[in-house]
Amino acid sequence: MLFLCTHNSARSILSEALANHLGGGRVEAFSAGSQPSGRVNPNALAALRALDVSTDGLGSKSWDEFARPGAPVMDRVVTVCGNAARESCPVWPGSPQSVHWGYEDPSNVPGGEDAVASAFLDTARRISSQLQRYFATALPQETVPAGEL
Repeated sequence: MLFLCTHNSARSILSEALANHLGGGRVEAFSAGSQPSGRVNPNALAALRALDVSTDGLGSKSWDEFARPGAPVMDRVVTVCGNAARESCPVWPGSPQSVHWGYEDPSNVPGGEDAVASAFLDTARRISSQLQRYFATALPQETVPAGEL
């Protein structure tokens, strides 16, 4: 699975980490962006840590890495922000299914640092719920951890 967002700094990063966590070793998830920021939003990392999800190896990268010959073949490409859904994507090896799971940008929430941190945690929980629903139908039931994060 490849999760895309414009900057690959928040929603796609959350999706990658949560998919790898919830996939029970049966999913290999990646994330990328059309215009990567080059850094992961610290609030995304904090939300993942709060949910006891590993942040090892996460980084902001270009979607070009996954359109090159020799790149991992994806079965599904998921856009998670409005901008990426409207962009013209590269041709992916293996012709994966494309789907859009839109989430509002948690970094744009008004109300200061506490409100933003809360919005990141809420977004992570919503992504987790979406992934659990997907895995319940796409993977054998025993590979999906019980309960929500």
